[in-house]
Amino acid sequence: MAMEMEKNRTVSIEEGGKDSKYDDDGRIKRTGTWLTASAHIVTAVIGSGVLSLAWAMAQLGWIAGIVALVIFSIITLYTSSLLADCYRSPDPIHGERNPTYIKMVKNNLGGMKYKLCGLAQYVNLVGISIGYTITASISMVALKRSNCFHKNGHDVGCHLSNNPYMITFGAIQILLSQIPDFQELSFLSVVAAVMSFGYSLIGVGLAIAKVAGGNLPKTSLTGTVVGVDVTSKQKLWNTFQAIGDIAFAYAFSMVMVEIEDTLKSSPPENKSMKKATFVGVVVTTLFYMLCGVLGYAAFGNKAPGNFLTGFGFYEPFWLVDIGNIFIIIHLVGAYQVFVQPIFGLVENWCRKCWPDSTFMNKEYPITTPLIGIFRLNFFRIIWRTCFVVFTTLIAMIVPFFNSILGLLGAISFWPLTVYFPIEMYISRTRMAKFSPTWVALKMLTGFCLIITLLAAAGSIEGIVKDLGTFKPFKSTS
Repeated sequence: MAMEMEKNRTVSIEEGGKDSKYDDDGRIKRTGTWLTASAHIVTAVIGSGVLSLAWAMAQLGWIAGIVALVIFSIITLYTSSLLADCYRSPDPIHGERNPTYIKMVKNNLGGMKYKLCGLAQYVNLVGISIGYTITASISMVALKRSNCFHKNGHDVGCHLSNNPYMITFGAIQILLSQIPDFQELSFLSVVAAVMSFGYSLIGVGLAIAKVAGGNLPKTSLTGTVVGVDVTSKQKLWNTFQAIGDIAFAYAFSMVMVEIEDTLKSSPPENKSMKKATFVGVVVTTLFYMLCGVLGYAAFGNKAPGNFLTGFGFYEPFWLVDIGNIFIIIHLVGAYQVFVQPIFGLVENWCRKCWPDSTFMNKEYPITTPLIGIFRLNFFRIIWRTCFVVFTTLIAMIVPFFNSILGLLGAISFWPLTVYFPIEMYISRTRMAKFSPTWVALKMLTGFCLIITLLAAAGSIEGIVKDLGTFKPFKSTS
């Protein structure tokens, strides 16, 4: 049956596109625009980590902190524009589509590089899904703790286990994971993007109120002071980690190709994606500047890792609660943005291996009151449920996984955000070796590799420290 459907679809396309339901590659016609792509980007990029940028600023100080925010926004914008042109090859407008990052690297660079790309991309995506489960549970617990502090005072511990909240988040994701593909994720991404604006603005507003109240804490041009705030060893490792946190905060290349694959072909996908990338990075930089700069001004060298869940603010408790609710809703949507490429990879591979399997391919249309027609597929339900259960279980077993996620981010940042986009650009343009542009691009690649290695070293130091107090299934906030 699946073979017959594919045959009919191919005939439709070969007849000159009379059936407008399909694109030139035989898939259902894409309907995404630069606006929906911008929403996906903002959802992927502006995570709750935006509230930790005050800590990063505290480690680096006013000069290096602001310079790092600007430099890495420019690098991300530039390499993303190079990546957008690789969606079709060999011609960026009329060439064959590359719907995944792996296929893009394979068609442009060949060899074994596409396998390394796939390893870096999908290991990072799995890691992010686990990290988001932990982060969401921390925000859920923060809701309870905020009310506890309000009633019993700020000196009370109010500690709670994160595990029940991880399970709750996992149950929600099991339901949302039945959304068939990225194409139908736009509404959820828009909601998540609005939520990210919401909690960022709450954080900025609270920081402004603290600054306006006077009695400001100590800040400096170079950040934390050795011998006063930290030891020399802590200063070194924290600086490495802070630079990495800022660099990785802009990265969305691991899902960028899949986002571009949702865009309709007119105007050309690469032009729409560049516009979406520009909007996404500019909006992100604005919020990062506001949260980082104002957060550092409000808390100084003692800035917490997250000034909502880390209780940099206790009052007004109801506003802190709203901020954490916004974080939770955002992470619910962001989780889906990062796992959809994993779902697509596994499901497309299974369909190719078993093209005649009813279990793999047959969809049963079911009419539902709120979402209209839902396409039920038994393999999708079972496999995606197992994946969510797996990520939730790992989050509960390894509660310090966010430290590991920092290492995964370091490992994947350089190849996915910098190396592959630049190498594909050099290959596509047949750039002469040792030309001025070639040398400049290689220098950029080398600079980002150094940043990656330094950040990885900082993350490893954090993991070693966490292992000293590690207890599985004992995650508390």
